[in-house]
Amino acid sequence: MAAPLPASPPTGIALFDLDGTLLAWDCQLLFRHFVLRREPWRGVFLPVFLICLPIAGLLGSERMKRVFLSFLWRMSPEKLAAHSRDFASHVMPAIYPEVRAELERHRASGDLLILASASPEFYVLEIGRELGFDLTLGTVVETGAFFPQLVNHKGSAKVVRLKKELPAAYFKNGKLRRCHGYTDSCADLPMLELCDSATVVNPQPRLAALAEQSGWHILRPWRPWKNRIDFALRVLALLTGLGLDPAGLTARSGKNPA
Repeated sequence: MAAPLPASPPTGIALFDLDGTLLAWDCQLLFRHFVLRREPWRGVFLPVFLICLPIAGLLGSERMKRVFLSFLWRMSPEKLAAHSRDFASHVMPAIYPEVRAELERHRASGDLLILASASPEFYVLEIGRELGFDLTLGTVVETGAFFPQLVNHKGSAKVVRLKKELPAAYFKNGKLRRCHGYTDSCADLPMLELCDSATVVNPQPRLAALAEQSGWHILRPWRPWKNRIDFALRVLALLTGLGLDPAGLTARSGKNPA
């Protein structure tokens, strides 16, 4: 269990997204591949997800997340917890060195470290423990059913949860006191509105333009895929459980490709 947060505001706060920010991939894909390598039979549920893909816009991200997580059907809490612990250790080599350095800089400054992710909380908590976050929040998932119950911890939902979990003294005029936010996605703009400053990681053009206008720092760490085709093939392998390391978790160069 994490230590309770102090009632008085910290000297500073560092607020991190996970997927695409601390590492290159959506961790849901990585976790699926990790589980399928251990329990290949769970790959039989993939057609359910593929059938729903054409109507993903109609279903919305929350329902699609429930469909995606159908591969965890009837997994015991004990086994899910064991997979989550091992998975967290498994992805540590893939953490961007540049972003890890920022995390350690905030830690050395005595800042409160918060991880706020839309990924399922059962493994996000373990990643948060591995990285030494003071508070870790993710999508709470009730597993067991074929389509597990959840409330997607994305966009403004992160703001609602932060205001619920953090002492009121941590906020001033609607913002977190002395807070620096990290994300790769425009979906986190509500979260960044809580921050005094921000760093964006490998941003898409819209977020990059906003970062330029706002004076935010931009990091562009190396990613393991070479082009869109390579990316698509790696995603396919992750979905199906093929290959030992299609995400290139251990293939770190620390440099942007030419």
